[in-house]
Amino acid sequence: MERPVLAFVLNALIVIAGLAALLGIEVRELPSVEAPVITVSTDFPGAAPETVDREVTAVIEGAVSRVSGVNAISSSSRFGASRVSIEFRDKVDIDIAASDVRDALARVTGALPDGAEVPRAIKADANGETVVRLALTSPRRGSEALTALAEDLLEDRLLAIPGVADVQMNGARSAIFRVDVDQAALASRGLTLADLTRVLGSATLDAPAGALTSARQSLFVRATAEIATEADIEDLTVAPDVRLGDVASVYFGPEPGTSVLRTNGETGIGLSVIRAAQSNSLAISAAVTALVAEVQRDLPPDVTLFVSSDAAAFVRGALHEIEVALSLSVMVVALIIFLFLRDLRATLIPVLAIPVSLIGTLAALWAVGFSVNILTLLAFVLATGLVVDDAIVVLENIARRRAEGMGPRAAAVLGTGQVFFAVVATTTTLAAVFVPLSFLPGQVGGLFREFGLTLALSVAISALVALSFCPVLAALTLKGAPAGEVRRPGFLARAYAASLRAALRVPLAIVLAAVLAAITAWFLQSSIRRELTPPEDRSVILLSVRAPQGAALDYTYEKMRQIEDLVEPLRTSGEARSIFSVSGTGSGNGGFIVIALVDWADRARSQQEIAAEAQSRIDGVIGVRATLLQPNSLGIRGAGQGLSFAVVGPDYPALAEAASRLVARMGEDPAFGRTQVGYDLTQAQLFVTVDRARATDLGIDIAGLGPAIEALIDGRKVGQVFLGDKSYDISLTSGSEPVNDPGDLERLFVKAGDGQMVPLSSFVTLEERPVAPDLQREGLMRAVPVSAGLTPDLSLGAALDRVRALAPEVLAEGMRIVPLAEAKLLETSQSGTLITFGFALLVVLLVLAAQFESVVSALIVMATVPLGLACAVFALLLTGGSLNVYSQIGLVLLVGIMAKNGILVVEFANQRREEGASVRTAIEEAALIRLRPVAMTMLSTVVGAVPLLLASGAGAEARAALGWVIVGGLGLSALATLYLTPAAYLLLAGLSKPRSAGRDRLQAELAKAGF
Repeated sequence: MERPVLAFVLNALIVIAGLAALLGIEVRELPSVEAPVITVSTDFPGAAPETVDREVTAVIEGAVSRVSGVNAISSSSRFGASRVSIEFRDKVDIDIAASDVRDALARVTGALPDGAEVPRAIKADANGETVVRLALTSPRRGSEALTALAEDLLEDRLLAIPGVADVQMNGARSAIFRVDVDQAALASRGLTLADLTRVLGSATLDAPAGALTSARQSLFVRATAEIATEADIEDLTVAPDVRLGDVASVYFGPEPGTSVLRTNGETGIGLSVIRAAQSNSLAISAAVTALVAEVQRDLPPDVTLFVSSDAAAFVRGALHEIEVALSLSVMVVALIIFLFLRDLRATLIPVLAIPVSLIGTLAALWAVGFSVNILTLLAFVLATGLVVDDAIVVLENIARRRAEGMGPRAAAVLGTGQVFFAVVATTTTLAAVFVPLSFLPGQVGGLFREFGLTLALSVAISALVALSFCPVLAALTLKGAPAGEVRRPGFLARAYAASLRAALRVPLAIVLAAVLAAITAWFLQSSIRRELTPPEDRSVILLSVRAPQGAALDYTYEKMRQIEDLVEPLRTSGEARSIFSVSGTGSGNGGFIVIALVDWADRARSQQEIAAEAQSRIDGVIGVRATLLQPNSLGIRGAGQGLSFAVVGPDYPALAEAASRLVARMGEDPAFGRTQVGYDLTQAQLFVTVDRARATDLGIDIAGLGPAIEALIDGRKVGQVFLGDKSYDISLTSGSEPVNDPGDLERLFVKAGDGQMVPLSSFVTLEERPVAPDLQREGLMRAVPVSAGLTPDLSLGAALDRVRALAPEVLAEGMRIVPLAEAKLLETSQSGTLITFGFALLVVLLVLAAQFESVVSALIVMATVPLGLACAVFALLLTGGSLNVYSQIGLVLLVGIMAKNGILVVEFANQRREEGASVRTAIEEAALIRLRPVAMTMLSTVVGAVPLLLASGAGAEARAALGWVIVGGLGLSALATLYLTPAAYLLLAGLSKPRSAGRDRLQAELAKAGF
């Protein structure tokens, strides 16, 4: 109190630092807790899944598994493509990991089969989150023209945006030169496809030829033999007196489409912007939106570019809703303080401490490298009730001293000094709760860490504000009591005093009742739903469609159009903003639809209700399997499908049989919903078996047989033509005489050793067999994925437990269950959280014991914690809530809050015992004198969290899950703790002596020793 200006300056500096940090702190959806993921994609055109799995995927997995820091490896092998996803441990730098992966790939590239392309590594999951989907449409231009615009104006500029890992184009059809071979004309001239491939591969000559140098000048030499038109290609000489045009026709036009995109009923080009691991969705969305506006100005008038869906819209909405909740929380806390103090000037003191503490917390977040995100803002909402606690305790004690007749400065000094230890102890205790949680690994650990440390930092700053700023303001603004006025307790205080005396007559009964409540909650907690996150309304519905294996693009497109027509009423009714549809994903028989809903305030139904209606409509479409996906906020690979796991083992057929038996057993329980095995032998494959002896007798080289057949069936890239600064592929195909039947293959001709042309049927046999279109691996082991949609009656955790119980009955030796996606994270988070939660309780107990210099006092303070947790369990059961990431965070916070309230009473009672009061007198006086600050702090925390329960709009489910734990746990236990703490103190405090007794004994022993 001797330097009030210093106190003002210190708090002003805190505010200035917070405002400065606000300009530079990162804003994102969640803390950067994603595991570093690198995906390696390798194309092997024309190769069957078994070949890709054996010759490409296994080689790449073996190479990358030796890279330091690898945590998990998943892979998929399908027709002509391999994909390996490598997940690294949390602390691994993704840039270093990417460099190590590329080095490992470089060492095995030579071991890959001929025809396999160079592996590509990107710093993202291939199934990673699409931040923004763009649509490019025109009523007059075809796919080829739109593709050219997308490639020239958009693709490279999108990839240049920081944080973008990849841009996937759907519905694109680039221009190519197609060489349509006349097989009969080719065979009649004794030529083969190898001859055409050789000529076309060297058709374009553009090579450096050195330089001519004389005494006066230097002249560079460039040798060229360029071709630019279809006629130039047809004029190429294949053999003496044979032009390429004699055996083939050349066309320049769009390549055959592999996918079709439609958005809002129009055909066009789609661009999906995939974000890199650990990047910021908000920053990417803002950059893409700005780029769209810029590019639209350069596009022809008839071409429209627009954002079809934007994942960052949810983030912006959720952040705004939390800002609203924060404002409401500040207002209701101020109202609670005013109702207790009934003095506007006194109310302003703790209310001013709220913005100072919260703004100062921003500076602390920036200093430790945290971001402003949904969880840190939720921490701010809860901190509103907590940061004001210290100010309330200080102010109330100063006001009590003023009411006793002390002067303003004396009351400020003595009142603050009396509660100094309590303020420091409560702050240290709340911070200690989150120290063990900082070591929890994985995504959940990152969430706990940033949320908890935000609260701890805010409370630490609030303690500094309460002990410096509030006493100065109190000394300047609080009025003293009028002379002769005696402050009388109110009706509620008198009623509490009478009931407390009655309760202290039977303290054991009070403690036993609390123990009984805790035991009841322990047995009931197993019936709470366990899931990773509550179902969230993210204003988007994803629909995965799968046609039968082997279905052509036209068939898939027709079925997708039917589904589009069924969901189109959602757009016409105003509930959906856009419908983005892609046909031809995967092996050509897949598709997906993105239904972007309008903002939360503009529709009456939730995403889940709309999705249920859409599912009921789509179920009537025959010939496809449609699955609704509803992603969550953690961005987990494969999330949104309910329960996902894999049966792993040594052999695909045996695994598939075991998985089918397991699914059959799961199907007996309707709660599992729709179950399916991700492995089926429905893809027809034609095996061309070569008789090596017969081929040798005919003098046929079988090495080029595969490429020749591929060229005639699918078309094969054999060269490139450069027109200006763009390259166009030359594709060898047989379009005029399509090879679309096994009999057509047998009539193909190849050149024998004597120069004669012989049919393929003379040395091969054809056999059609069913194969799996997609082969997967998990942890370097062959895997068959299984998924279950789950009904609302079965939670994710309970479903996983039931599957584990069924597995030993149906799985053979050497097989096991591996949880995937949300189930994997749920399992790891629950096991780690339980252990860490126990450590948190132990650390708080030890910190309290150190602060009070008494284990007994620490146990008394902790006595209210089991009751608070029990009340939180009751609140979850009564409201139908679940045990998820957000409610677990609330439970941990509840430990600190319950302990914090007990400290105020126990610390004052210990002071009275130091002054010579009995245990009964000390605790009774402490409970009565501390009633007002304890009630104010409890109500401030409870009421401050109420806006979370009233949440609506983006992210409301997560806020409500956290809010019910705080409001329910603290609200239900608030009244009981006013009696439980005094009862526990009365029973236990007598087991220890006051600290003054120890000091007196030490002084006596020192005096006796002559010191």
